[in-house]
Amino acid sequence: MDGLLRGLRVLIVEDEALILMLLEEMLNELGAVVAAQASTVPEAIALATRGGFDIAVLDLNLGGEKVFPVAQALKATGLPFVFASGYGASEVPAEFAGCPVVAKPYDIERLASALTNSLSASAK
Repeated sequence: MDGLLRGLRVLIVEDEALILMLLEEMLNELGAVVAAQASTVPEAIALATRGGFDIAVLDLNLGGEKVFPVAQALKATGLPFVFASGYGASEVPAEFAGCPVVAKPYDIERLASALTNSLSASAK
């Protein structure tokens, strides 16, 4: 697929184990590496502030809690991210209106496109 993604270190923020495994498999297929994973907002914020990854995939809803504090932490550090949602982009607040949203269930081409778009936008 996209050479830009080869070796990319990804933080996955996802609370569903099966979805996490599927996403990890797709990222590996794209040549990316899962550098870290979190299933709660506090875990994800701690990882976001520590770094060690190039981009994050954020599930919008973690056990009923919205992931936006994590997105704010990533934005503050300048690290790119994409949202993932089974409900579309309508849940994303205006503050993050330009951020790519990947629909669930995941499609590898849409995932690759969202990651590439987020990386390109952050490079500007």
